[in-house]
Amino acid sequence: MPQTPDFDEVIDRRGTHSVKWDGMAQAYGVSPQDGIAMWVADMDFRPPTCVQRAVEALAGHGVYGYWGDDAPYLEAIRWWMQARHGWAVERNWIFTTHGLVNGTAMCVDAFTQPGDGVVLMTPVYHAFARVINAAGRQVVECPLKLVDGRYEMDFAAWDAQMTGAERMLILCSPHNPGGRVWTAAELRATADFCKRHGLILVSDEIHHDLVMPGHAHHVMARACPDVADRLVMMTATTKTFNIAGAHTGNVIIPDPDLRARFAGRMAAMGISPNSFGLAMATAAYSPEGADWLDALIGYLDGNRRLFDAGIDAIPGLRSMGLEATYLAWVDFAGTGMAPGEFTARVEKGARIAANHGASFGLGGESFLRFNLATPRARVAEAVARLQAAFADLQ
Repeated sequence: MPQTPDFDEVIDRRGTHSVKWDGMAQAYGVSPQDGIAMWVADMDFRPPTCVQRAVEALAGHGVYGYWGDDAPYLEAIRWWMQARHGWAVERNWIFTTHGLVNGTAMCVDAFTQPGDGVVLMTPVYHAFARVINAAGRQVVECPLKLVDGRYEMDFAAWDAQMTGAERMLILCSPHNPGGRVWTAAELRATADFCKRHGLILVSDEIHHDLVMPGHAHHVMARACPDVADRLVMMTATTKTFNIAGAHTGNVIIPDPDLRARFAGRMAAMGISPNSFGLAMATAAYSPEGADWLDALIGYLDGNRRLFDAGIDAIPGLRSMGLEATYLAWVDFAGTGMAPGEFTARVEKGARIAANHGASFGLGGESFLRFNLATPRARVAEAVARLQAAFADLQ
């Protein structure tokens, strides 16, 4: 019988080289001694025991040489994508990168040239813009429309923005930080937009397993098979199972021409995966990992409900309806406060480290992003602190 995960267990991550906990004082001025870390997108939970057993087996052997046969790893990916997402993936489509930020950077390197435009639907995961700029490409921000507290795509406006210098669009699906699960119709419209403007479509689906009850993720490769000649898929075990430190992600490319171009850049950069990451991913993509994930989603849904109820009770604050991810996107616009004021109340008053919305690009200025993947007692404490910090509005 699989062991029931104890997500309520409070694990002290301070002093463990955790960016999320040990880095928040420098980043936000919030002390880890009495602060709550709700910024970096990893979880405060242990991964499934099958992952821990895989790590212990490698450590127990005590010889850490070059990794050889990766067939079980590739088969685990194929099984998971078919079993959980109904997506048939061939082994030779799969490239393993050092996480999906590295995967994104490799796509930018392989499929664009310096000076080319790369389209982002903003606000969106901040690492995209970081790697685009670092590569000497141009970030083209296409702002999402905020309609009744929910993001929608705006292709009419975006068509007018295109200059012909754009070569790629990076889609975040499900969306981070807004938590949207894009509909099949929205994905088809995105594919059509890319075809109209001659764009390579990179679909980052790292959050595709973390979907709230009542919602269903649509794999771009299945929703839009007619865009396969320009499609690059990105997936990973790392967000799903809280093993981001393994830095293991997959770039999955059905089209042979795109695949050859990407393979050439991988070879030129000398990139190969590490054995611990492969072992952890192989263990995670299993029936035991699936049972753990189902329990996790139920727990995260409870955290979401608790957090949203508490935030929405504060006049002027609104937590965007979370359809996927464990990242709450809270709008402070209704307070009438400038970002500096509401951010100070959160960091200095509530002693919570949360991501600043402006770092996600156009449209994020009035928001903060809160990570809810932590024991429920800590979520409840965060809500209480935020209500106290904004008590004068109530």
